[in-house]
Amino acid sequence: MTSTAHAPLPFDIAGLGTLVVMPWSGEAPDGSDMPYLLAYSLGDAEGGPATTTAAIERLLRDHGLPVGGDLVDGAAEPDLPVALRVEGDTAVVTLPHLNARCSPPQEWLTAVRRRRHAYLVFTTRPWPEAVPGRQVTPEALAAFAGAEETLAAAAHLVLPARGPRS
Repeated sequence: MTSTAHAPLPFDIAGLGTLVVMPWSGEAPDGSDMPYLLAYSLGDAEGGPATTTAAIERLLRDHGLPVGGDLVDGAAEPDLPVALRVEGDTAVVTLPHLNARCSPPQEWLTAVRRRRHAYLVFTTRPWPEAVPGRQVTPEALAAFAGAEETLAAAAHLVLPARGPRS
């Protein structure tokens, strides 16, 4: 899934490069599935990966989302600028000036409907190999999403899953 710009930002949105949000589910400590979302850039902005890293860091910082910091609980933060909507078989992640939609697998949809939230990892670390439309193996996803470099360079959020009318 790629992002769409809606209005001017105080910085060049093209610096973000191609933003992608990838859904997957996995076993949580309680033994049931957790719906996850991984947001990352391909690092393909003019200026390359360093430009996209800096632009995403600024985007997150400007919206009060700590990179490498504590988990942000969207249910406890009514003014959180990031939201998750689940509309039928589509998940939509929104930030001011950006939105991204994807068609998650059925197990993700089942997990998010059961839990009523998803865990978003929005990393500043580019992942140029994970191009939309190209299959990513579970091993490649686990290696990237679970890497210390990815997690330390990310904002971590639990987002309530809202329906189309919430």
